[in-house]
Amino acid sequence: MTADPLPQRQIEDRLAQLPGWALEDDGITRTYRLGSHFAAAALTSHIAQVQDELNHHSDLTLGYDTVRLAVRTHSADGAITALDLDLAARIEQLAPAHGAH
Repeated sequence: MTADPLPQRQIEDRLAQLPGWALEDDGITRTYRLGSHFAAAALTSHIAQVQDELNHHSDLTLGYDTVRLAVRTHSADGAITALDLDLAARIEQLAPAHGAH
């Protein structure tokens, strides 16, 4: 995956395909709500596995029944890259299996 910053228009176009994800503080963010702390912890663990597969580790915060991500590419000076959006898309695919919304 490339670590080149994406143009703003391309970021916006890709985010339009990722419901719940938003631009915030020069990164992309998403908060998932789950039915229990156990479900939130399980989703967090699953996300960590995907991050390791992509070798792209975002800020990941576990709350009682929430999981929050803040994603940007540190090696691209904190810019948003295709890798960030690819990670978001992968997470969107796995989150429903954990009951996330």
